[in-house]
Amino acid sequence: MLRHLKLNKQAEQIHSAIINTIAEGKYRTADLGGTSTTTEFTKAICDHL
Repeated sequence: MLRHLKLNKQAEQIHSAIINTIAEGKYRTADLGGTSTTTEFTKAICDHL
């Protein structure tokens, strides 16, 4: 949606934060093979921003 609104920089920042959080491996929700809550996972993404 951000890219549709021509907010490419912000979209890339969020995308990178998500990828970095997953790659780090510390915070993953059950669907990604982890035990973190969605709140913990979301906080980790925000911390990467």
